[in-house]
Amino acid sequence: MAREIQAAREGQDGIVEIGIGALIARVKPLGAELCSLRDAAGREFLWQAGEAWPRHAPILFPIVGRLHDDVLRLGEARHPIGQHGFARDLPFELVECDPAACRFRLRDNPATHAAYPFPFRLEVSYAVHEASLAIGYTVINPGEAPLPFCVGAHPAFCWPLPGAGPKTAHRLEFEQEESGPVYRPGSLGLLDPTPQPFPAHGRTLPLDDALFETGALVLLAPASRHVRFTAPGAPGLEVAWQGFEQLGIWMKPGAEFLCIEPWAGHADFTGQPTDFRRKPAVQVLEPGASASFQHRISLLG
Repeated sequence: MAREIQAAREGQDGIVEIGIGALIARVKPLGAELCSLRDAAGREFLWQAGEAWPRHAPILFPIVGRLHDDVLRLGEARHPIGQHGFARDLPFELVECDPAACRFRLRDNPATHAAYPFPFRLEVSYAVHEASLAIGYTVINPGEAPLPFCVGAHPAFCWPLPGAGPKTAHRLEFEQEESGPVYRPGSLGLLDPTPQPFPAHGRTLPLDDALFETGALVLLAPASRHVRFTAPGAPGLEVAWQGFEQLGIWMKPGAEFLCIEPWAGHADFTGQPTDFRRKPAVQVLEPGASASFQHRISLLG
């Protein structure tokens, strides 16, 4: 095991590659971020961090979205923290690696305490099985007080899909009919508290840049636990999740990616700053406890 971990670290920028045959995944130790997802034909399904957005699939922790004034409130204390938290910008330790799976760990340290004054462990695992990649997130509370947190995924997929036609030929097909409501970002990246109709037709959401002119679509209680991203005549993707209760869908108009984001947590609502421990959708772990979340990306066709 030690030799396998060392060999993985000797790759370019320490990038770890797992999987053989139907699916190859590559993960960066910085942020434990998935940075490539290719099929057996070498087709790339993950956005390659272009100029429009310089990331691939960042991990969101210990917050999802933005807080009022970029401040985490704990009673009278105020802790500055940027959108989506700090995990995406910190190096993770590679603790396990074999040809089909790897696991990374992030621990609290004096720098994280300035933004988030809690002891924590965040473990992120990747495992390829046939044409699927399972991504697991485990949050552990090693401290002596309850641990409030949010955690989320933010994978950006190529849009158009490899070999597909125009962007407008694509759609999302939900497991269940999604009647909404949907919430949109308001000022400064916070959520507008006014619910809006979800622009789907039954289980189907036709895709177009115009859907995202005012930002992400946020479902706070989706009925579905998986969604398929497809286009005629091209291989598609299925994104499934467990433990996550919210879902964000986002792209930057004009860019060639679509983010399908399972979340446990969401941005503050405009005009509703609150103690982080009492914020809607925040998870709370008792001392010594842990919580696990998973999402799975599968190739279709």
